[in-house]
Amino acid sequence: MGKIKSFVYVFILVTATLVSCKKEITIKSEVQSAQTNPLPSWNDGPVKTAIMDFVAKVSTEGSPDYVAPEDRIATFDNDGTLWCEKPLVQELFVFYLVKKEAEKKPELKEKQPYKAILENDTAYLKTLHQEDLVKLVVSTHTGMSAEAFATEAATFFANAKTPSGMPVAKIVYQPQLELLEYLRNNGFKTYICSGGTTDFIRAISQQYYGIPPEQVIGTQFKSEYADTTGVNDVMRLPGLASFNDKQEKPVNIWQHIGKRPILACGNEGGGGDIYMLRFSQGGNKPSLQLIINHDDEAREAYYQEKDNKSLNWAAKYKWQVISIKNDWKTVYPSK
Repeated sequence: MGKIKSFVYVFILVTATLVSCKKEITIKSEVQSAQTNPLPSWNDGPVKTAIMDFVAKVSTEGSPDYVAPEDRIATFDNDGTLWCEKPLVQELFVFYLVKKEAEKKPELKEKQPYKAILENDTAYLKTLHQEDLVKLVVSTHTGMSAEAFATEAATFFANAKTPSGMPVAKIVYQPQLELLEYLRNNGFKTYICSGGTTDFIRAISQQYYGIPPEQVIGTQFKSEYADTTGVNDVMRLPGLASFNDKQEKPVNIWQHIGKRPILACGNEGGGGDIYMLRFSQGGNKPSLQLIINHDDEAREAYYQEKDNKSLNWAAKYKWQVISIKNDWKTVYPSK
């Protein structure tokens, strides 16, 4: 009987050890995989190689191209670069605010553009010009405190979906999430530099991208501090202080960070990011410029610039063009 007990004890001990070893091997395998292939959603090719070579040379001490951690700044556009921009999520937020305002003030339901949005926001979205969008953004995003706006944005994102029914949280680009993490793991500080409004993006920057709110640069409204009865907050005023697009992006990067990014990533679509990429090339440190080409009509919204300016600049200044069709194994997160 004692021999049986001893055998059972040894069997349990060996089994537990094997299970433990298997778990340890699995963990080590996952760690090694993450180290050897930190960008699993990227296809092997010139772009992926260029990214990894650049990160290695600027983060390896002793390398002639070594850049100190405090200068490893990376800036990313948001719409069309970190998440899908067809449709613009900020447009969906505008419609959300319009509908809420119309509920409070029924007389607005018969006025334009409220009437058109309430009747068919998807149809109105297709006809919306940038100038009209800016006017709507200004009218719906102001006249409230900073805290009140933050609450509205958080409420919107809690249940936000695209017209196709996809949760907004699912339209982020998986390869870009990997790239952001890879950069941070190698001593980079990652920033968002977007034409979207700062406080809107701050509502999800940490949750979606691991980027804290203070590292978001966006379009800014005029504002003032108010300390009156029942109010002690920054009030959002009707009027733009800075529209963070095109040539304004380098200006705001410098004002916000005080340094040039050594890596800048944007997308073709309206020429809004090319000056940020050029700005990152103007310093005395090694730099890398990435621009996304929306060339995959099967998995993502396909669109190209009529004048091809962004891709022409990419060829002229030797930027890396990320082809969604060819460089990304997957576009959106699987979970």
